Amino acid sequence: MNRQRELIYFILLFLLVLLFLANLAYGAVSIPLQSVVDILTGGVPERLSWQNIVLGSRLPQAVTALLAGASLAVSGLMLQTLFRNPLAGPSILGISDGANLGVAAVMLYFGGSLSRMADLPVNGYPAIILAAFVGACAILGLILYFSSKVKSSVMLLIIGIMIGYLASSVISILNFYASSDKVHAFVMWGLGNFSGVSLEVLPIFSICSLSGLLLAILLIKPLNALLLGEMYAANLGIKVKRTRALILICTGLLAATTTAFCGPISFIGLAVPHMARLLLGTSNHKMLLPVTLLTGACVAMLCNLLMVLPGKNILLPLNAVTPLIGAPVVIYVIINRKNIQYFN
Repeated sequence: MNRQRELIYFILLFLLVLLFLANLAYGAVSIPLQSVVDILTGGVPERLSWQNIVLGSRLPQAVTALLAGASLAVSGLMLQTLFRNPLAGPSILGISDGANLGVAAVMLYFGGSLSRMADLPVNGYPAIILAAFVGACAILGLILYFSSKVKSSVMLLIIGIMIGYLASSVISILNFYASSDKVHAFVMWGLGNFSGVSLEVLPIFSICSLSGLLLAILLIKPLNALLLGEMYAANLGIKVKRTRALILICTGLLAATTTAFCGPISFIGLAVPHMARLLLGTSNHKMLLPVTLLTGACVAMLCNLLMVLPGKNILLPLNAVTPLIGAPVVIYVIINRKNIQYFN
């Protein structure tokens, strides 16, 4: 069994490298793989414009997809374990809705767009990122407050869903009173993309994402204890309230960062943890969390490739591609849920 799991790790790492290189080579402009390798190793490509495309556009986009996929997948796994609910995901607590609300306030109320902002000290795309992050953190703050008041994780889950509904209601009101061009700009942002993170902004995105992933790795032992229930975890010496708050902070940081920089991305956080369980056949986070991280990165980079229509200079919306992979997985899980090991 150990050799089988080592083989899974090897295959996922191989796919990760392969998909990363494919993201650099494949796009609206066809660039030979050898030229991509030359560019990455400091060589001179056949065309100088290829260097700008690979280093200025595709490299940050590939890194963003890798980190965003890993972040969403890990946050989904942690929430499914915390709430003992296989259908929990990063958007379940309203964190994504909080980010949507922040962006809606900027784009629909203040009349901004991806290129300019009206009556705001911060202009352009940074204002969108800041608004999304502030909105997500505001909702996370509410969830953390209620987590100190409510003992049951199920009740906290319900509160999170209700907060998400409230945020969605405010967004609907803003949409109703906004002009058609503002609504169109907001809808385009909501379709999600990995291309909004430039090479200059990439370090900030990477630091936030890697910090959340590192915290998730440090929480592996408490997550395994929570698999058996909160009472059993408490008997093992786990401080359940503090652990729950740390998990919420970690998932909030991962989901807020990804949503702020890439827009709301569906299905990756919900479906990928199930894919990892199906691969491993275990719910032990010591093995499950790294496999979920690698699988999430691979799925996100695959979706980024599928966005490009072959032979055409057209990109499909990201949220039109992710359900093609995520929805069949969720349907399969629902039908075969008795045969899948979620919690010990």
